[in-house]
Amino acid sequence: MTDFEREAAARLEAAAKNTDLHAATAAFRDETIKSLYSYNFFWQGRPIIQYPQDIMAMQELIWAVKPDLIIETGIAHGGSLIFMASQLAQLDLCDAIEAGEVMDPAVPKRRILGIDIDIRAHNREAIEAHPMAGRIDMIEGSSIAPDVIAQVHAAAKGAKKILISLDSNHTHDHVLAELEAYADLTSIDSYCVVFDTVVEDMDASMFPDRPWGPGNNPKTAVQAFLQTTDHFEIDYAIDAKLQMSVAPSGYLRRVK
Repeated sequence: MTDFEREAAARLEAAAKNTDLHAATAAFRDETIKSLYSYNFFWQGRPIIQYPQDIMAMQELIWAVKPDLIIETGIAHGGSLIFMASQLAQLDLCDAIEAGEVMDPAVPKRRILGIDIDIRAHNREAIEAHPMAGRIDMIEGSSIAPDVIAQVHAAAKGAKKILISLDSNHTHDHVLAELEAYADLTSIDSYCVVFDTVVEDMDASMFPDRPWGPGNNPKTAVQAFLQTTDHFEIDYAIDAKLQMSVAPSGYLRRVK
């Protein structure tokens, strides 16, 4: 570990205990959710609908894990698919540079698989027209339907390093079913990231037209899932680093 890395670790330890910082970021978080702040960002031209902090965290994880397959539930406009595909392209490029080889962009080593119950035609067209499209596979269907789960597991065969991102229906039962279906595909020392755990920390009035809310959301699903396995642990250092995140306690590292 370098001196800078040690200093960063010490800062994060302090940040985790900084109640004034927590209060300030919670207040800002609440206001940003009311104003749809996360809907203002794009990745390479596609709406990504994420906080910049979580985008940066995912970039760090992808670089550290170097997965050859990312599985993501929830596609929406496709910005997250494009983002992660672009990160995988950079990994392929770095591999080629280090090996002194020529990289053929038409033959990617790494891929991302996205699942969504409803891939809108205009979103599919935009994703398939994007330069990163050659790295992206999509399945339309419920992420917890047996046939879709079977397709995903089949696609994962042969992958040595897998990273999971769960960001579809945010009810407790749905997310727990996703965790039960896909978490074990996560490679050791890789991550299964559960988005929108922040719902548990919000006021119920913020979700008047949604089937999820406090007591019924991705964080409660994570808590239930962790009661059934010792293969994963919450990476609280990421929470301390980000402060502003839609996935507090949702960055799950596979430890065995």
